[in-house]
Amino acid sequence: MANILVLGGGFGGVAVAESLARQVSKPHQVTLISRNPSFVFYPDLVRLAFGKCEPDDISFDLRDAMLERGVGFLQGEVARINPEEQQVTIAHGELQGQVSYDYLILALGRRLATEQVTGFFEHAGHLLDVKAALELGETIQTFKGGRAVIGQCPGARLPVPVYEMAFAFSRFVKARALNDISHITIVSPDSPKLPFGDLNVAVALRGALETHDIEYGPDFQIKRVTSTAVITDSGDLLDYKLLMLVPPFRGPGAVSNLGITNEDGYIEVDASMRVRGIEKVYAVGDCVNFPGPKLGHMAVHQAEIAANNLASELRGEVPSAKYDHEMMLIIDEGGEDTIYLHKGIWLDEKAQVRQGRFWAWAKRIHERYWLARHA
Repeated sequence: MANILVLGGGFGGVAVAESLARQVSKPHQVTLISRNPSFVFYPDLVRLAFGKCEPDDISFDLRDAMLERGVGFLQGEVARINPEEQQVTIAHGELQGQVSYDYLILALGRRLATEQVTGFFEHAGHLLDVKAALELGETIQTFKGGRAVIGQCPGARLPVPVYEMAFAFSRFVKARALNDISHITIVSPDSPKLPFGDLNVAVALRGALETHDIEYGPDFQIKRVTSTAVITDSGDLLDYKLLMLVPPFRGPGAVSNLGITNEDGYIEVDASMRVRGIEKVYAVGDCVNFPGPKLGHMAVHQAEIAANNLASELRGEVPSAKYDHEMMLIIDEGGEDTIYLHKGIWLDEKAQVRQGRFWAWAKRIHERYWLARHA
């Protein structure tokens, strides 16, 4: 019997646990450990902030969902990992102490590194959880005009909600007849010609931003936030009346002392999603060290590869599934300028870019399918 622990209840953790449950029969046991009792569909937090959905519409209970699929569930905070003893130390949950494993899958997500931006939590609205999205929504409803600054800090690597927030806010101010006294600015640490690392995407985004009268401020390295302005490391300042920022992130703290991470704390894995330097351990999702943005669909794809390879190991076969690092996303503009992007990152190929109302519809269908399938 193999005891398989999955650490993390986001896209990667849920997907890998469910895939393993389908492939691995008893007496093997799969258990998911998450600090949060609920899964939240984070791509919908922009819609939540603008009152387009309710919290219950974009979340489900992890324990119920896992148990229905034959996966055990424990709520708790992962404090330490001991590969030599094959044990995980859990704190601040329903179980506190050591949990043993035969195989381990790390899906721990990312750690907030807001210490790198002075004043972030005191002054910046954000979309990191349901509570923050609802609070941002309250701030949006009181907006009476002025500049809205929407952006990501250096090290965020999460650009989609920035653009979707800006497009949604543009529609909001026009509906309130505030567009003549409002100004929307996106700030980004990226190069002006290569958002998402591709010129084709830059051209598509530029057209959509111009349609909505949204200013784009590239190479804007946010270092400090006050109650009225964002300030770069070189001292450039931008005043605001409303602010939404994606903060810096780093790899999870629980693995920082294992010698398996890069300088930013992200876990080094090979193409089979095995952790380099530790036996019987895989990693998926935002915690792994791959270039480019960190997106839910990437985590799900990595989860499928890891689950297939671990299942092969348990059958005594040589794992053969290989991960192909590619970016596929939809930036929902809410109309004809909605952007679909597909790009192979490892191959450095040009992005395939499509635009149109169809892609906004496709994104909604995908979100409903994911929530209906897992709830």
